[in-house]
Amino acid sequence: MATKTITIDELRAHKTKESFYILIHGKVYDVTKFIDEHPGGDEVILAEGGQDATEAFEDVGHSEEARALLPDMLIGDFEGGGLKLQSGAAAAQASRVSGAVEQGSNLMYFVPLGLLGAYFGWRYYTGAA
Repeated sequence: MATKTITIDELRAHKTKESFYILIHGKVYDVTKFIDEHPGGDEVILAEGGQDATEAFEDVGHSEEARALLPDMLIGDFEGGGLKLQSGAAAAQASRVSGAVEQGSNLMYFVPLGLLGAYFGWRYYTGAA
């Protein structure tokens, strides 16, 4: 079977339960029929939609039996072979880090200003000159 070349737009267009493609090691697989059968639940697969799922796939340590299922689901090669897509797990981590940095940035301004205000309030009410 000749393999097709899948573009980033095609990959991202197929990320619903009705039509779901997943990218693992530069190969694109149609896992639509397998979503409901996945032992880890459908949400773990759906979280990787339109992204590179290689890291998530390898981190779980899939068995040889799971890897043996992949060739039957193969659609083709990913067009952006050198393009590094962020995995769903990495995107979630980046979002959490970004939120923490943003929260830290806000605290960086409000804590010193609050302390300065408290100091001047203390001086005003105690009559310290």
